[in-house]
Amino acid sequence: MSVLVDLANAMVTSLNGGTFSVPFQAVRGYRPAVELKDLEAVQVTVVPKALTIIAATRSSSYFDGVIDVAVQQKVDADKLADLDALMGLVQEIADHLRNRRLEGLSAVVCTTVENDPVFAPEHLEQHRVFTSLLTVTYRLQR
Repeated sequence: MSVLVDLANAMVTSLNGGTFSVPFQAVRGYRPAVELKDLEAVQVTVVPKALTIIAATRSSSYFDGVIDVAVQQKVDADKLADLDALMGLVQEIADHLRNRRLEGLSAVVCTTVENDPVFAPEHLEQHRVFTSLLTVTYRLQR
């Protein structure tokens, strides 16, 4: 299987085994597009994004796998406490991923976690959906 698919599957397993302030069931996909009717509960979608291969030695390379984690939920844009809770959940997910080895991929190291956008204003304004995106990079040498 591809390095990115292995990473994404391991991330889903890790997230679904974690304890968070807002419950969710992470799923792997190829796009975080979800029907509004399905966003009553928090939706966490793990999406393979990019792979960079860098020479490490004559016989091995670094594989930098980039995975997006989309956190989405239909919200009342005027309820700050609900939005704050979702922002907190995104931070919890980021902390969870950067501080843990992925099951079955013990040689993989998390090198960066980016949160951009912290939330998508256009989704909130136009669709009343909180959308935040974490971009996580893992490095594997093989």
